[in-house]
Amino acid sequence: MDSKKMQQGNRRNSSNKKKPNGGKSHHPERRPANAKPAPRPAGKRMGASKQDEGPSNKLRLSILRLLGQRPLDAAGIFTALDLPPAWKGKLGQLLKQMELSGDVARIRKDRYIIPKEADLFTGVIQFHASGAAHVLNEKAGEPDLYISGENTFTSMHGDRVVARVNGHGTPASFQGGGRQRKEGTVIRVLVRSNETIVGTLQRSKNFFYVVADDPRFVQNLYVKPPEASLKAQVGDKVVAHLDSWESRHVNPEGHLIEVLGATGTPGVDMLSIIRKHRLPVEFPAEVLKDAAGTDPEVDPREAAKREDLRDRFVFTIDPDDAKDYDDAINVESIPDGWRVGIHIADVSHYVKPKTALDHEAHSRGNSVYLADRVIPMLPEALSNGICSLKQGVDRLAFSVFADITQGGKIASVRFAKTVIRSAARLTYKEAFAILSKKPSGDMLSERVHAAWGLSSMLRKKRFAAGSLELDFPEIKVWLDENGRPVRLEKVENDISHQLIEELMLLANELVARELKHRKQATLYRIHEKPDNEKLLEFRDFAASQGISAGDLTQRSELQKLLAGLRGKPYAAAVRIALLKSLKRARYFPEPLGHYGLSKSDYTHFTSPIRRYSDLVVHRSLERQLGLTKSGPDSTALGAVAEHISNTERTAADAERESVRLKKLEYFQLQVTTEKRQKFRAIIMEARNFGLFVELPEFLLTGLVHISALEGDFYSHEPSKGRLVGRKTKKIYQVGDIIEVAVDRVDMFKQQVDFKPA
Repeated sequence: MDSKKMQQGNRRNSSNKKKPNGGKSHHPERRPANAKPAPRPAGKRMGASKQDEGPSNKLRLSILRLLGQRPLDAAGIFTALDLPPAWKGKLGQLLKQMELSGDVARIRKDRYIIPKEADLFTGVIQFHASGAAHVLNEKAGEPDLYISGENTFTSMHGDRVVARVNGHGTPASFQGGGRQRKEGTVIRVLVRSNETIVGTLQRSKNFFYVVADDPRFVQNLYVKPPEASLKAQVGDKVVAHLDSWESRHVNPEGHLIEVLGATGTPGVDMLSIIRKHRLPVEFPAEVLKDAAGTDPEVDPREAAKREDLRDRFVFTIDPDDAKDYDDAINVESIPDGWRVGIHIADVSHYVKPKTALDHEAHSRGNSVYLADRVIPMLPEALSNGICSLKQGVDRLAFSVFADITQGGKIASVRFAKTVIRSAARLTYKEAFAILSKKPSGDMLSERVHAAWGLSSMLRKKRFAAGSLELDFPEIKVWLDENGRPVRLEKVENDISHQLIEELMLLANELVARELKHRKQATLYRIHEKPDNEKLLEFRDFAASQGISAGDLTQRSELQKLLAGLRGKPYAAAVRIALLKSLKRARYFPEPLGHYGLSKSDYTHFTSPIRRYSDLVVHRSLERQLGLTKSGPDSTALGAVAEHISNTERTAADAERESVRLKKLEYFQLQVTTEKRQKFRAIIMEARNFGLFVELPEFLLTGLVHISALEGDFYSHEPSKGRLVGRKTKKIYQVGDIIEVAVDRVDMFKQQVDFKPA
């Protein structure tokens, strides 16, 4: 779905290098641009390009009509269409574009065919840890194609591939109806998403090889002996280039291109993630030059053109160590309701289309929040400077105003370019403290309580309308100066977070409604209905946890299941399992609705400092309000949506991986201490070889191997989800809470084993 598959809100914890952070906070938005300098990785992440117009479109249609009759190779198409000799090269280029887009597919003897005529399927392949994969369907609302591990050919995660549909596989039956899962076989890799492999250099008797960090890349990569200039040692973290891979039955071959350092050296783990995901750390010189040329103070002439809100009591609520404040609010109680202003940093005023800043922001797509640093979308002069809505200074904003009744009806709404001056900067902890007491009578307390009155009403109304309750805590990792984890902190989605979350959701929805109503080209945040077979798999998982579920294709049944999780120790694990069963939210140029939020119109408007999507939406709203002569290019929005959906997915993967590595490193330190700490663990699954447990305070899963259960031999009773001692009759049951200590941490496999404490 979203960065957590469904982004219900828009907030990020921020940090700086000496005040370490953990992964994303519940509804993350902000952390400062404080990334340590590192070389920009070779190559750029792919973004879809605009299709040719004019004659090329006519030729495209002619080719499709021709191939609808029979398969032909390029020469046959050239002859059949009686094209002039000068068009031979153009035809070849166009056929390649059409193959990449999935309009045509190549079969034996280099003949082209309409994919559906040959049961062929083109798309991006996404691998799972099991080795199986899905080819994503690019048609909204259509199911993806399942690929078993043995049918993935030589594809890698993120590649664009052609697959042949095998027919229908495992039935996915539901009380409300059934259908069968489509399965396929990858037959060709069209484009590699990444030709570099990050891993650990190893050596056998006769050759060198690289074991990939990514568990989805199961083959060892054979590499040539390292060049002397690289000074590579066995055990080093390295970057290798994939040169060839003929078949899944033979190992791929490549060569080393970079040595990152010895495994375990401080900083090498995060650098490995940066290289693995090809994250661009440094800004090009021309981008930094543009940013440095931005006036650090608001131009009085610009302020004079705007609605002046500097006398309004506007305030921000952010994490303790935030620096980039991109939203501020003011809420007043009025007869029968509330008057709310939601003020978002006016990034579009400073980042103009087709500039170096804009090009780089588009290329990055979003900021990336690793455990030890932030890789920002915009340079610090903007993200932490003139765009940040800091307390006591003038700032330009794009504001959403609404009057809302006690019953939740929108009585009025308007949008305006404004100038604000934040009167107060609160942390979430400070806001929570205010909300924990009755209003004290001072302005800040009154306004915070008024804001929560509105937000709590909106929240109740949202869930009553069918929104899914998928809130769960996240882990913040605190690091020392050397990047070593010293503390793990569980961050709950309390009422201070919910206050801001609901107001951001409101602003996003109101902007989406306006742009849809006015038919203004823009980007929407969509979340399609889940596939039935995915919900069936989740229902089976829930049953294994002792949770009964009805027909989960019915939203009311999903809500009922989620409501039943409140207060349960295994709630987070079950919610995460459900998230994995739902589709990822993505960007799209049409308003197809948001399943998880149960909203027909939704977009992203409230985080333009860290998301390019929001910057595009700001420009669309500017055009709608007549503030600019032209808005985003409607013909390019599809390509932009695909690109930033991909960069968002890349960022989410990198962020998750960085936090998991630091959590594992934290527990590895437990192994070396004399007195090992005891942890509360929940049994999530019982297998014949042991117990899978989760530490709810750290959101970490691991294995208690059956050999660690001393004093008895244990029998596995799968139907009851338990292990039973043969002599003592001691029972380890799914859902039980036990005390464990760390037994072993395998940083290479990213696994942790526990033992009873």
